Order: sequence, then structure tokens, then C-alpha cells
Amino acid sequence: MKNLNLTLVAIAIMSLTACSDGDDGQNGTDGSNGATSLITQTALPLGDANCPNTGVRIDSGVDTDADGTLQASEISATEYVCAPGKTSVSSNELLTSVNNEWFLAGQQQIAKARQTWLNATASEAGANSQANNAKTASTLQVSQAANLASLKGTAKNVILFVGDGMGISTVTAARILEGQLKGKMGEEHNLSFDTFAFSGLAKTYNVDAQTPDSAGTMTAMMSGVKTDAGVIGVNEQVERGDCSTVAGTELVTALELAEIAGKSTGIISTARITHATPAATYAKSADRNWEDISDMPAEAVTAGCKDIADQLVNFEANLEARITGADVDGIDVVMGGGRRHFLPKDTAFNSPDAVSSTEGDRTDGRDLTAEWQDKYADGVYVYDQAGFDAVDANSTKRLMGLFNESHMQYEADRHNDIAGEPSVAQMTAKAIDILDNNDEGFFLMVESGRIDHGHHAGSAYNALTDTIAFSDAIAKAVEMTDMSDTLIIVTADHGHVFTIAGYPKRGNPILGKVVGVGSEEPATASDGMPYTTLGYTNGRGFKNLGTETDADEGYGHDIAAGRHDLSDIDTQTAGYHQEALVPMSSETHAGEDVGIYAQGPGALLVNGTNEQSVIYHVMDFAADLTTQANAALAAN
Repeated sequence: MKNLNLTLVAIAIMSLTACSDGDDGQNGTDGSNGATSLITQTALPLGDANCPNTGVRIDSGVDTDADGTLQASEISATEYVCAPGKTSVSSNELLTSVNNEWFLAGQQQIAKARQTWLNATASEAGANSQANNAKTASTLQVSQAANLASLKGTAKNVILFVGDGMGISTVTAARILEGQLKGKMGEEHNLSFDTFAFSGLAKTYNVDAQTPDSAGTMTAMMSGVKTDAGVIGVNEQVERGDCSTVAGTELVTALELAEIAGKSTGIISTARITHATPAATYAKSADRNWEDISDMPAEAVTAGCKDIADQLVNFEANLEARITGADVDGIDVVMGGGRRHFLPKDTAFNSPDAVSSTEGDRTDGRDLTAEWQDKYADGVYVYDQAGFDAVDANSTKRLMGLFNESHMQYEADRHNDIAGEPSVAQMTAKAIDILDNNDEGFFLMVESGRIDHGHHAGSAYNALTDTIAFSDAIAKAVEMTDMSDTLIIVTADHGHVFTIAGYPKRGNPILGKVVGVGSEEPATASDGMPYTTLGYTNGRGFKNLGTETDADEGYGHDIAAGRHDLSDIDTQTAGYHQEALVPMSSETHAGEDVGIYAQGPGALLVNGTNEQSVIYHVMDFAADLTTQANAALAAN
């Protein structure tokens, strides 16, 4: 969106342009032909020195060489018509957000969606009374649309579920697999969020990338502003890896607004809690890889940039320093993996379930888990299943759980964890139990990060079983909350090059070989060999690891892309990795749209095809986070 639509500006100067074309030049007083006068318009980019919020430069002059164009030497006057921009904002807003074209477009999209629903419900006011009385989630939302004034801000709570890498094909295959595991044919089954009343699509591209990464996509969802790949919580003006370019590009996130508004906040991930998706809720970084100080270049550290783990532990102080008048109490619930980024590189600090000989990575000698506990005397820090189970949600005000040195286990491999770790559904339930103690409500982000990792490893089994576990977490959230005051959005940051292909008959095992309609034997390709329904366009390719439930074990084997004879291979085992066409060290993301599923107040705004950044605006509208944050600042 770097090319701003300047229609309104053009209209504003129409009176100037009306006489700029085709002035043939009146005859001079001596009877000779006169020279042609010309006026040209040039659209200005965002950030132009003369029109910072875009606009038009108007040059005028005389075409002395009669070539029909206005050369620089022929310009006698220049004027500027600038698009209006905000020059002052409330304390909790940043000019980098509210004057950003992605942000403005998102606000316009919400207004358009509201009006669409208002028009639809007004035209159906006299519809069949029996239909109007149907107590479905959909009709409940439509009836709310008729009263837009009451709709805004009706979400006391917001839960954003992000299935990392959970593209449309992943949702479909996981739905079928879960159905088949329950004894059904599979295709008719629904995942928990399939039944949500409202859905739409999100375009996932980054500002600089056709196929995106998680840092740029999650920043868009959390801030309402699309940005470049590989950067967190900052806009596209930042230069990846350059600490000096961060200042002035920072964006405000929905979690930060919720904090300022007095709501409780929480983040959960089955990946490292410093990984791109969870980090985009709280951190500002020129590089997603700066998870701890050992990952940062020396010049970035010297320049004053902080690593992502440090920003998490010091979130409260950082937000209060950045937003004048903010008085927050910090993130209340943090659960995930990534313990190594919080511990010093010293064996004395190893956790009881450490896998590496030296668990910590930090080279500054700091133990951030201890710093967090010193900062929050009412906080509980846990690292294993026993500690998690012992947490009393009624009396616990603050919880940090770091359950693994790196990422948490795949759901299928969780039973192999040394000290045990909770499922994503268990973490979700515990978080809601703690967060809902606040009468002002809460904001919670839950990421299923290992769906993505299963796909990267080329293991449909791990990606799909983690998707099913994710669906269970969503079902638990639906069970524990009230749809009348809790907006739940389920989406993905991006998809994968994961395919469902061939012509298998109804009910054919989704992890199996293709068996055609009316047949009992596997179909064969033109090479005479059977093939599976599921596959990858690129990646490491075929692996037959039997009962292995850790997809990452595949990285220890050679890349084996291309076709293999599967005649005697059981492709339904946990350790089978699908064939891939293009050999690569890791399977890649895809660039297609992903689904958005929603229920609760404001869910009706989720429809059609949207820029991914619109998700922020739906959450902000439903919970009225900006207004509530402003009110809190005014009261301080």
C-alpha cells in the first residue's frame, strides 16, 4: 500500500487542473502564435518533506520548447496540496500508527462493514417473524448490528487464537483426521471453530514479501499496520537488523491498549515465548531473531536496543516510559517455551529438566526469571507439569510458566517431556481462570506455534495433531466464556505449501495412500507407484521413521525429495514424512489467504477478504480499547 490513493486530493484541486490541458495559446498582440502554458501534478509518497502525510505537487510554467511537456527549466511556480494528517494524538497513540496508510485503511474497512450490516438488517426489519425469533449465534449478531451504538465496546474480553502456519488445507485435513479418529468418515466433522457464526479471509503478504513470515503478519494483527518480514512491533520504515532505525517506528498493540485500559493480559505459545508471534504482542525489535542478548550484534547492544526476553520482563516499565501518563501493572499470564533466553550461559542455572549441558544462552550473566520474581512478589514461576498443576487460579494474580528450554513439545510427543508440560488447552483454561478475576475484563493471545514446525519438518501427522490440540483449546475457551461479552477470533499468520490431492474416495484415511472411488487398492501415478493424499510442494521429503512422534527427528536424515515407492510403507504412522517435490532444507510458508473465524460481540465485522491488519481494528472496535485506554490516561 505504498501507493496511496489520492482521489480526494485530486478533487480538491480540480479547479486548478480544469484549465491546464490544451490551452492552445491565444494570438499575441502582434498577431503571432503564443506559447502553451502547462500545469502538471505529481503524487507525493508518504513521508515527503513538503507533505508528510502524502499529497500532490503542482508545477506550472510555459512550454517554451513546444515539446508538450513541462521541463524542470520551464517551471515558474510550484504549489503543494497536502493530504490532512493528525498532528496531535492521545497519549496512548503514536503518529506512526494513526497516520499509517494501513491503519487508516483498516478503520475505513470497519466503518464500511458496519454500514453494510446496518443496511442489511434495516432492509430485513419486516422479515418472517419465525426466522427473526431463531436463537442462533448468527441472528444474535445481526440483531446487534441494528444498534451500532451499543455494539461498539460490548466485548469485555478478547481472545485471539493464532494457529501458526494453519492454512486452509491444514484446517481441512485436521478436521478430517479428527473425525476419523472419532470413528467417522471424517469429511463431515467440524473442528471447534468451524461452527463459529462469522468467517472471512485474510491476505497475509508482508509489505516487502509476497510470501510472509510470522513477525510481519503478527505485527499486522496486533497493531493494525502491515510491515516488513522479520521485524516486530515496528512499521515498514525500519531497516531489518539496524537498531538505529527503530526509534519513531514503534507501533501500539492491542495488548498494550488493554493494559492501559486496566484489563488483565496474557500470552500463551507452544513455541518459545520470545518467538515472532508472541513477541509481536509486547516487543519492538528490528529483528525477530534478537531473542536474547547473545543473538544481537554488538552495535545493536551498544546503541541501546534490548533483546526480546528483556522486553518481556520489563514490559511494564517500557510501556510507561513510551506512553506518557500510562500506569500499568504488566502482563499477568505468560506461558510457553524458550527458557534458554531468560537464563545465563552457566550450568549453575540449569533447570531440572534441562536438555542441553548448559541450558541458558544469555551472555550478560542475567537470570531474567529471578528478575521477574523480584519485580512481582505476587507472581508464581513454574517450569513443569507439577508446578503448573499446583497453581491455584483463584489466588494467583500473576503467572509465568516456561516449560521447555526451547519450543514446547509437539502434542503427540508431549508424554516424552522429562518433567512434563501442559497442553495448549490446559494453559488456555488456566489463563482464563486467572485473567477473569479482573472485573474490567482481559485480553489473551494463544498461539499454537508447533503447527508451523510440523509443516517445516514435512510431517503432516505432527502439524495436524497440533491443530486438533489447538481446536481443543478453542473449545475450552468457548466453554469457559460468555459469547455475549467475549470476542473470540481464530486465525493463522500464514499457510504452508501443504496439499490435499488425488481423487481419494470419501472416508479414505487422510494420512493414507489415495484409494479411488469404488476401489480397495491404492491408486498409482504414471510412474506405477502409489501416492498419498497429503504432500508438500517443497521440503526435505520422504522419511519413514515408524512410531517416532517428534517431527524434528527428520532433520537428522538426508533430504529425500521426489518420488519413492510407498507400496510397502505405512504412511499413517506418526513418523512418516510426506513426499516433497522441490528439495529444500526446510519446507516453506505459502502466500495464500488464511481463514478468520469469529464469535461474540463484533464478530459480524469478520467477513469477506481483508488485509490482515483489519483483525486489529475488529478487536479494537469490539472492545473499544482505544477509548478505554484514553479514559484511563485522562483519569491518571
